[in-house]
Amino acid sequence: MKDVIMKEKFYQYIQQLQDQITSKLEEIDGKSIFLQDLWERPGGGGGRTRVIEDGDVFEKGGVNISAVHGELPVTMQKYFNVGNVDFYACGLSLVLHPKNPMVPTVHANWRYFEMYDKEGKVVRSWFGGGQDLTPYYLFDEDAVHFHTICKIACDKHNIEFYPLYKKQCDEYFWNDHRDEARGIGGLFFDRLEETTTMTANQWYDFVTEVGNSFLEAYVPIVEKRKNLTYTVANRTWQEIRRGRYVEFNLVHDKGTIFGLKTNGRIESILMSLPPHVQWVYDHHPEIGSEEERLIKILAQPKEWVN
Repeated sequence: MKDVIMKEKFYQYIQQLQDQITSKLEEIDGKSIFLQDLWERPGGGGGRTRVIEDGDVFEKGGVNISAVHGELPVTMQKYFNVGNVDFYACGLSLVLHPKNPMVPTVHANWRYFEMYDKEGKVVRSWFGGGQDLTPYYLFDEDAVHFHTICKIACDKHNIEFYPLYKKQCDEYFWNDHRDEARGIGGLFFDRLEETTTMTANQWYDFVTEVGNSFLEAYVPIVEKRKNLTYTVANRTWQEIRRGRYVEFNLVHDKGTIFGLKTNGRIESILMSLPPHVQWVYDHHPEIGSEEERLIKILAQPKEWVN
């Protein structure tokens, strides 16, 4: 009964968080609103996709929730090293691609997962998630702000969490075929299971703490940068860097792979892709430029807060 209550409790939380985040983002944009799409998944479950496009601030973005269940596909059984089991997964996933190149792209998700034997007994369950920032032009104070809010959320639960999950974020969002980070990181955690030192409810409290910190981490950056002037060259650079974002999502991202291999909804999964992207052959930024400074930092993850 405890496990059933937990998944219902977390699903209720992400419904409320979706409402809170989309309302605030609509207020910031001032022009576009999120369009809602309710969908059902063949095999079990469904979701509530909300997408914003062609806004004054957000060129494209999505804040999606889902709760899906059914038989775990054979490919995922091998991945998790389990037999023929059923699963339940719910979570909120968001990606925002601002129009202004001075405003960073942001990604976040918070999720809960259960696996069951054929008698319906929960055999494993865990939380996962995180939030990370992908700037095109790097303002150090923005990076410090984002990481500071992440650290504050972690420190309320364990002072060891921030350095651990910051490191995991740097390692996870790494385009190894490019030998560079996707962005400047944040937090990434997965398979947070109940142990003798952390109960499921304590993990719930931690993950929701991070979820609740998202707007505080991102909104001040958007407000500060959304009206800065930019050039065609700045926009071109943004689109080139968006190409690297796409590469990571399609080649490396476990969430995308899981969705595609569990008959996930394609429109919701690929919502994370930006609308305008460039791939320029053998592109290198000008030496000494702000673009080159960003590339150098992405090649070696930086500690933004102590």
